[in-house]
Amino acid sequence: WRGRGGSVGGDARACYGSLSFSKPLFPSQGEKISRTRKGKAQEPTVLASPPPPQISASPGEMPREIITIQVGQCGNQIGAKFWEVVCDEHGIDPTGRYTGNSTLQLERVNVYYNEASCGRFVPRAVLMDLEPGTMDSVRTGPYGQIFRPDNFVFGQSGAGNNWAKGHYTEGAELIDSVLDVVRKEAENCDCLQGFQVCHSLGGGTGSGMGTLLISKIREEYPDRMMLTFSVFPSPKVSDTVVEPYNATLSVHQLVENADECMVLDNEALYDICFRTLKLTTPSFGDLNHLISATMSGVTCCLRFPGQLNSDLRKLAVNLIPFPRLHFFMVGFAPLTSRGSQQYRALTVPELTQQ
Repeated sequence: WRGRGGSVGGDARACYGSLSFSKPLFPSQGEKISRTRKGKAQEPTVLASPPPPQISASPGEMPREIITIQVGQCGNQIGAKFWEVVCDEHGIDPTGRYTGNSTLQLERVNVYYNEASCGRFVPRAVLMDLEPGTMDSVRTGPYGQIFRPDNFVFGQSGAGNNWAKGHYTEGAELIDSVLDVVRKEAENCDCLQGFQVCHSLGGGTGSGMGTLLISKIREEYPDRMMLTFSVFPSPKVSDTVVEPYNATLSVHQLVENADECMVLDNEALYDICFRTLKLTTPSFGDLNHLISATMSGVTCCLRFPGQLNSDLRKLAVNLIPFPRLHFFMVGFAPLTSRGSQQYRALTVPELTQQ
């Protein structure tokens, strides 16, 4: 501002930045109050108050995209179930067409889906494994045709439940191909908010190659959020003898490179199937059903409009006391087995007891 008597019109507009008004706030030098011949000042003309500025939605309210990465046999199986549940919630059929009946289903659909030119919704998903078997079963599954074919990346040799094979030898040979696909998906995003990784810590690919990929993504995208859904092994429900080693080596990497880890405990899942769901011989399908329901619930605030925890960073701010303490135990109610889901009507006391 130049001084008490100087012109302030231009400076005032500069101070207000991008806010534009229909009339100037202050009179410029050319608009001085006119005087009569006798020298008496006339009453100044009262300007109409300017209209309020149009404030657009802040960038934080835009749908910000999340790329899902599925690693290893466990990661791809729980990821495939997750996409089945999410597609059902958003009204998207197995061919990628929208068949829903609510505008809420489409309001933030771009967070997890990319809309193709033909109107199909394609998941922002990258599927990787060190052997082709799981990829084939996902591709031939109920929602196999919805994924982009270029986003399947797999090797032929497998990791043999060996963390070092996934992290240093077999996985290291495949990692560049995976990163290329991740880059392509990131370039398709308007405003990428982060990555979501599904993997287990007991095998070789999910633990070894999964943590290698997380560290590489952290190097390339240091300011993006990293959320993991990590299935932890258990001595009671064990496939192989080296699971504790694989899990220990992986947790060290997750502490350093991940922002949020959702801990899914195999033993707890089996206990739920035995005690709550009364299943005598739980299959992996039953466990994956529980995991997919939990994943859907955790990501609900990211996929639908709302005020609380509307993106990964806000979720982290509200949940993490110290940066390295970012391992969350997830809870879910109501717990319902796959067979009885369509026959139950729940009450509030039942939910609170669970």
